[in-house]
Amino acid sequence: MVAPSDLPACATNQVESYRLIHSKFPPIGLFDDVADADEFEALYTLQALTNPRLRNEVGDLGLLPVDEIPFGIRGCSYATAPFTHVNPNGSRFSDGSFGVLYVADSLSAAIAEVKYHQQAYWQKVPSLHFERFVFRGLKCVFDEGGCRDALTLARTHAIYHLDAYHASRELGGELRRSASVGLRYHSVRYEGAICWALMTPQYVRDVIQTTHLEMIWNGSIAQVNRLSAIPVQQK
Repeated sequence: MVAPSDLPACATNQVESYRLIHSKFPPIGLFDDVADADEFEALYTLQALTNPRLRNEVGDLGLLPVDEIPFGIRGCSYATAPFTHVNPNGSRFSDGSFGVLYVADSLSAAIAEVKYHQQAYWQKVPSLHFERFVFRGLKCVFDEGGCRDALTLARTHAIYHLDAYHASRELGGELRRSASVGLRYHSVRYEGAICWALMTPQYVRDVIQTTHLEMIWNGSIAQVNRLSAIPVQQK
């Protein structure tokens, strides 16, 4: 097994990256409505008295120290949600007990990563013959300083296995326990691309939506289309 200390640390560098999220997940307004942790605590306490759905919207705050939430940035909720709404089935670098913010160096790479996992999931639903899934395309700016650099590992290393995540989850767990910023690594689904697995949203500087995309399911992901708005002339 490779340990985080075996990998060099990335130098401080502002990175522009991309991510897709399903459009059924709206931004969490509470994260975007406050400027700092004190305002958040006060507003959360107040809204919790009258909004029984608040816990479902915000997620499990016990999974993320409040001082790691990047209050005041654009798209704070997009940066924070992966850490408070954790997929219990896990991911490449998580066993499902903690969240990870995954981003890629291009929109094409982000599409390829999501397309693979969507296809793997929906192929297990034989009754689904046709469907349309809509995603938000996000641009995320963050500082990769302190991320461990797995680009130094050969693409044949066990953490890059197509479907077996044992080695990569061991590394992810060690990154989490050692409070590492994250990991820079080769994309497994898009040749030549780079991805990051961020273990904290703390160093995210900006997240904005740049596009809407749809994936058409017809026994497999048959198409990926960019959606655009058509201006309607007012009478």
